[in-house]
Amino acid sequence: MDYSRCIKPCVESEIGKLDYVMLHAPGCEIENMTPENAHKFLFSDILNPKEALEDYNNFQRALEKVTNILFFKDLLGKVLENETLKNKIIDKICERENIQFIANYLKDMSQSDLARVLVEGLDSADIKERFVMAPLPNLFFMRDASFTMFDNVMISKMATTVRDRETILLNAIYKYAPVFDTNVIRPVEEYSMTNKGSVEGGDVLIVRNDIILSGCGARTDKYGIDSLVEHLREKGGVKHLIFQELPLQPDSFIHLDMVFTILDVNKCMVYKPVIMNELYKTLHVEVNGHEYTKITEESNIIEALKKLGIDLEPVFCGGDDEYAMAREQWHSGANFFAFEPGKIFGYERNYNTIENLNKHGFEVLTAADVAQGIVNVNDYKRCVVTFKGNELSRGGGGARCMTMPLLRQPVQW
Repeated sequence: MDYSRCIKPCVESEIGKLDYVMLHAPGCEIENMTPENAHKFLFSDILNPKEALEDYNNFQRALEKVTNILFFKDLLGKVLENETLKNKIIDKICERENIQFIANYLKDMSQSDLARVLVEGLDSADIKERFVMAPLPNLFFMRDASFTMFDNVMISKMATTVRDRETILLNAIYKYAPVFDTNVIRPVEEYSMTNKGSVEGGDVLIVRNDIILSGCGARTDKYGIDSLVEHLREKGGVKHLIFQELPLQPDSFIHLDMVFTILDVNKCMVYKPVIMNELYKTLHVEVNGHEYTKITEESNIIEALKKLGIDLEPVFCGGDDEYAMAREQWHSGANFFAFEPGKIFGYERNYNTIENLNKHGFEVLTAADVAQGIVNVNDYKRCVVTFKGNELSRGGGGARCMTMPLLRQPVQW
């Protein structure tokens, strides 16, 4: 990848042909998880780093065939080359994590060593606490800590402090990495009238240049949604935010993209027990600049979008069997990532869901075949590129979770 290019991030849909995406492959930070600290890092299980990376590499190599990839560590390294910026980043992180006593030690590190430590963590001499600086095992879920919303990059306000460092590093990357020309927004800090709340990228889906969806649950709350609404006011014209109430338990429902993703101009992946369940409210907020705000309760996301001219046929995660739905949703069976309309990535292990996609016109390809050039995605109108993800899925996320789209082409709805 040529990092000398200048990219103006812009995403106006979930499915537009993908021009640029940012990734971070799971590394030693995964190995730094133990049964004792996994819960602290928001994991319900520990991952085998070797197997996780093997699964991920298949996904990455296939993705390289269809788009341009920027890598988090490369971008961070370029930012840290600036001594002034490096010191500011260290000071901010150390203050936020209350570890100012190691600031000078970090500042004396080489750029490459510091980039590694900021991700993998720093061992402690204290036998009671393994790390003086914690690792970032969630970082390979690039979707959460930032998201591209129209022509801005948004920095999330995480629901848990354990992921704060990710937002600090990403904020620096988007502002100072030479490859980016973008306006960086921190919606909760800049638009929340109460100066509180949380919003995470896994909850925010961009449908059209005037429509976004958001989950409201364990990771994005009503204050975070309010901050998105206030930001939409500043954009001018009529904008729509449709937010979906999510169950707080189990952990597999943490974000909207775990129960709903858009696959094509006329198809979406749905976890039926949540999305088609009247127990969980769907609210449509319509704003026209600062002129008015209209709030309407809808029967579900699909019906709300239909009223706005987006007519999506649901494809059910797990097929028609309720037990298969629950089992496969648990392993991110509703979490698909589109690299152009009708062409998506997802986990192979959710075979009932993959079979249902095939019934709805998606040719089933493997990431290994795409990566090796055995098959060409351009030969198919619709396809699902599957990769194993047996280890990755135990981290609580899927293909959409692991990708941060930066630039997509427009879609003709």
